[in-house]
Amino acid sequence: PSNSNDVERNVEKWKSIEWKFRSRAPISAKLVANMLSVAGADHIITMDLHASQIQGFFDIPVDNLYAEPAVLKWIKENIVEWRNSIIVSPDAGGAKRVTSIADRLNVEFALIHKERKKANEVASMVLVGDVKDRVAILVDDMADTCGTICHAAEKLTEAGATKVYAILTHGIFSGPAITRINNACFEAVVVTNTIPQDGHMKDCSKIQCIDVSMMFAEAVRRTHNGESVSYLFSNVVL
Repeated sequence: PSNSNDVERNVEKWKSIEWKFRSRAPISAKLVANMLSVAGADHIITMDLHASQIQGFFDIPVDNLYAEPAVLKWIKENIVEWRNSIIVSPDAGGAKRVTSIADRLNVEFALIHKERKKANEVASMVLVGDVKDRVAILVDDMADTCGTICHAAEKLTEAGATKVYAILTHGIFSGPAITRINNACFEAVVVTNTIPQDGHMKDCSKIQCIDVSMMFAEAVRRTHNGESVSYLFSNVVL
C-alpha cells in the first residue's frame, strides 16, 4: 500500500512539472518583429492585431488600423434589419470588440463562452445573451478552420436568431473551412481583403469581401506627409 501511495504522489508530481513546461509557449510575434526590423523596415502599418500588445514587440513605429469603421459601414448598407440586430462575440476575448460595435450601432450584444478540448476543437459552448427573433452578427478578428464560428452559428439559430451573419477581419479559411461555411446557416460570411479572397469567393458564394486597400493607402499617405493616422481609427476612407 505504501508503494502505491508513493507512485500516486510521483505521478501527481510529474503531472505538475509537465504542466509547467507546457505552459511556456514561444512568443513567435516577437521573432517576426525582429525579422522585419533587421530586414530594414522602419515603420509598420497593420490591421486588427490579434493582441494589441504585439505593438510593444517592435522597436520601430507601428500603426495598428481597425476594420471597425468599414464593418459598421457594411452592416448599415447591407443588413436591412440592422436596427433589430445583436452583435455576438464567439468567445469572451472578443467582448471589447463587440461592445464597441454594439455601442456605435446602438444595439445589444451577446457573447459565447467556449471550452476547448484542444487547439481548433471546441468542446462546449454557452450563449450569454438573448438573440431570439433578432439578426445575429458574429464578429471576430480572424477565422482559420471555422469550426468555432460554424458551431456558434448553429448555437445562435437554436437560440432563435432569425438570421446569422459572420464578419471577420482576417479570413484564413484553411483545411475544411470552406466546406463548413457552405454547410452552415450563414446568410453571409464577410471578410476584408487583408488576405486575398478571390479563390475563396469562387468556392463559396456566402463569402463577401470588404476592400480595405484605401485605408492602407491613406495611412501610407498620411505617414509620408507627417499627418495624423488616428483619423482612420474611426473613419472610413473611400
